[in-house]
Amino acid sequence: MQNKILVIDFGGQYNQLVARRVRECNVYSEIYSYRIGVEKIREMDPKGIILTGGPNSCYLEGAPSLGKELFELGVPVLGLCYGAQMMQNDLGGCVGIAPVREYGKTNTYFDTNSPLFKGIPEESIVWMSHTDYISEMAPGFKTVAHTNDCPVAACENQEKGLYAIQFHPEVLHTVYGKEILSNFVLGICGCEPDWRMDSFVEDSIAAIKEKVGDGKVLLALSGGVDSSVAAGLLARAIGNQLTCVFVDHGLMRKNEGDEVEAVFGPAGNFDLNFIRVNAQDRYYAKLAGVTEPERKRKIIGEEFIRIFEEESKKIGAVDFLAQGTIYPDVVESGMGGESAVIKSHHNVGGLPDFVDFKEIIEPLRDLFKDEVRKAGLELGLPHELVFRQPFPGPGLGIRIIGEVTGDKVKIVQDADYIYREEIAKAVKEGIMEEPNQYFAALTNMRSVGVMGDYRTYDYAIALRAVKTIDFMTAEAADVPASVLQKVMSRIINEVNGVNRVLYDITSKPPGTIEME
Repeated sequence: MQNKILVIDFGGQYNQLVARRVRECNVYSEIYSYRIGVEKIREMDPKGIILTGGPNSCYLEGAPSLGKELFELGVPVLGLCYGAQMMQNDLGGCVGIAPVREYGKTNTYFDTNSPLFKGIPEESIVWMSHTDYISEMAPGFKTVAHTNDCPVAACENQEKGLYAIQFHPEVLHTVYGKEILSNFVLGICGCEPDWRMDSFVEDSIAAIKEKVGDGKVLLALSGGVDSSVAAGLLARAIGNQLTCVFVDHGLMRKNEGDEVEAVFGPAGNFDLNFIRVNAQDRYYAKLAGVTEPERKRKIIGEEFIRIFEEESKKIGAVDFLAQGTIYPDVVESGMGGESAVIKSHHNVGGLPDFVDFKEIIEPLRDLFKDEVRKAGLELGLPHELVFRQPFPGPGLGIRIIGEVTGDKVKIVQDADYIYREEIAKAVKEGIMEEPNQYFAALTNMRSVGVMGDYRTYDYAIALRAVKTIDFMTAEAADVPASVLQKVMSRIINEVNGVNRVLYDITSKPPGTIEME
């Protein structure tokens, strides 16, 4: 695929967001660490390159860089924040500590004769986040944007197709950020807007048929959005060569195991080979005494694979294991960009070293969450399934802080069921808008309370609700106090072992959407 943009990651927190914004222009993008090297970039023959921000100062010894060679490939390059400073530093400009640091929404003045700022106002708001600044531009560059405190908010060398901007166009706080990135991707780079879900589905079906041939495929079916869309895609491609195995690890939401079987099992609307494995006791035994989040994920991932190996032997020869891995899983597991491992996803970074399958098929590996939903609709999956509440592969294992036990699972299942029921009711009555994701988690904090005339020493439930466009960044949703009060009252009165309810208002970043 040559009509693509490479996003080169220098450790910035918005690397996924940059790639996602490119795809909103209907152009395919991929994230790679700067360690990939210039030769590999040349081999991939991209239409354009975007350099992300990062936490380093480009003028210090050992600071990340690809060197001058990157800017001599004859490919348009857009540097963002650190990427802009590195570009200037490598090409002979000067970067130093800014006399005035800028952070947050900043009024900025644009030279709209620049192709980068075509069609936007001469004055607008951008999102700044920098301590260093470009004090002297590299030879051949001219200033095309400035603020009251930053003389080079953007500069360009049109002849060489090099553009450097100090602010972050990828975040929503930059009012015309989408237009700026579109100008670079579609205008300067000349990309064709051909990244669409209808063509993705058609191409994926053809690719799956070619890869699988007459082989058999085993799919991990959780009933969540990702694995359900993967099931639909694989079923369309290979039909009864596909067997879907649903592992009920005892970490599902209340009644969810039975609901998954009702949809995908023999009585459901999908013509699939369906097997349900009840492995609750096996998982609880493996997780006994384990409190560290990454260790829990690894254990869940290990059992995940071993169970499928066992089921494949019962079925007979199985050539491929299929998974609903999506692109944020890959990047957050430290396999896409330069950023540190945020968390190992059970079906990416959580895989054991040995897997008894010929190959792993991940048909959604290149898609962000909203793209997965679009693919699901394109495949004709039911709307209520495609827009189901997101649920992590490790399930309640990462919504229970500390050790996982059967009793704790029961507590969080009941509390979560009440919370989701009350949110759904409030949305239906027009009291509030539905958050993009919401759930109850069990903290490992116990505190003193009073119920009736008795002292209690029980757990605290944490409620989480976020609004987000792409699940890479998120803000706490504004759940009305009256709804929270109702949820609190019901949980404390109906769920044994809980005497306190908290509401988590942390955004992502610095937090993640899930607790662990």
